[in-house]
Amino acid sequence: MPLTADTALASALRLSVLRLARRLRAERADTEFTLSQLSALATLERHGALTPGELAAHERVQPPSMTRLVAGLEQVGLVARSAHATDRRQVVLQVTAAGGGLLLEDRRRRDAWLCRQLAGLDAADREVLRQAAAVLDRLAGA
Repeated sequence: MPLTADTALASALRLSVLRLARRLRAERADTEFTLSQLSALATLERHGALTPGELAAHERVQPPSMTRLVAGLEQVGLVARSAHATDRRQVVLQVTAAGGGLLLEDRRRRDAWLCRQLAGLDAADREVLRQAAAVLDRLAGA
């Protein structure tokens, strides 16, 4: 494929993904929390207990930024701190039941919207999207 075709594909894909992401954000169950806070919460849920530094690395932010973000989540009971098992200087963070519930409701609502949209497509289009999802994951480095 010539470079110009790749550039056109990249541009079209970028716009489509941004539009879909924007629309999915509009379906958020609770807008009290920032996308950064929800992302950190989801990372803790996915990876289990992490130190603030490990969480910052996963989220690709500086540790001081993560400290402020986690403090807000901890204050409202979505994240809990506990002593590190082997290093008394460290703490580990984990998602509370309330934090897990918030993530579950957020995902449920956005998945429901997307399912309604997918139901309006024919089987061939849904199959294309099923295959594209795997390709998009590889592009994102997931």
